[in-house]
Amino acid sequence: MTFTEIADRVWVTRLPWYDVTTTVVGGDRGLVVVDTHASAVAGRALADDVRDLGAGEVVAVVNTHWHLDHTLGNGAFREGWPEVPIHAHEEAAAELERTAETARQEYAGEPADPHHDEVLATPVVVPDHTFSSARVLDLGDRALELVHPGRAHTAGDLVLRVPDADVLVAGDLVESSAPPSFGDDSWPMDWPLSLDIVLGLTTSASIVVPGHGPVVDRDFVEEQRNQIGVVAETARDLASRGVPLADALAAAEWPWPREHLRTAVERAYAQLPRSQRRLPLI
Repeated sequence: MTFTEIADRVWVTRLPWYDVTTTVVGGDRGLVVVDTHASAVAGRALADDVRDLGAGEVVAVVNTHWHLDHTLGNGAFREGWPEVPIHAHEEAAAELERTAETARQEYAGEPADPHHDEVLATPVVVPDHTFSSARVLDLGDRALELVHPGRAHTAGDLVLRVPDADVLVAGDLVESSAPPSFGDDSWPMDWPLSLDIVLGLTTSASIVVPGHGPVVDRDFVEEQRNQIGVVAETARDLASRGVPLADALAAAEWPWPREHLRTAVERAYAQLPRSQRRLPLI
């Protein structure tokens, strides 16, 4: 693993397993690590790479959301820096605590998966510094802003803004190596509005770090916001015209392949008020 400095004391690495992106931000008081990867073994390797930067000690960890590919390395950073606070939105911490064991079993996959044993052996460390709307992390010569823009990829997404470097770490609110991921805990009807808030935190010169994939610019985020908006508004239109959920995917054009959007449409239909979906879900 190697880190690339994308702005003043902002380093990014893409990790092959899950193609997860980890960001490190440095300041006078130390380093903040954003997302810790998918197991204790992977987290320790990541922690070693952070030490190799030679840029200071880790003074805080941030989880952009609860999914295990972003949080299961938390314990590895506690091993290296026992008192380090772990920050997350309150919904992310609650969801991780509530569903960690079931999710870990799912992430372990088949016994033949090369990461099976290490995932099952990894203890879940839940963030202990939570917030509801916004928080500032003081690194001495720079301040980092944690903002919950609303429900989107999950109910507890956050973005981290480095104002003096014009960098925004978006977590899985933005993905550049694949279409955005609509899981069983996603909120497709809210996601476009949440991205509107994210766009309001950027400038035309901003560097945006997705949760998966290479860094992008504001134009990319705006385009992805519009594509997610098409998913939401197409689902709203279909439901309001009485198109049953079972027929919805085949009844319209979509910005991504239909097989990728099955859960997105199911979640969108479930979010809509009854007045906008005349027929019951099936």
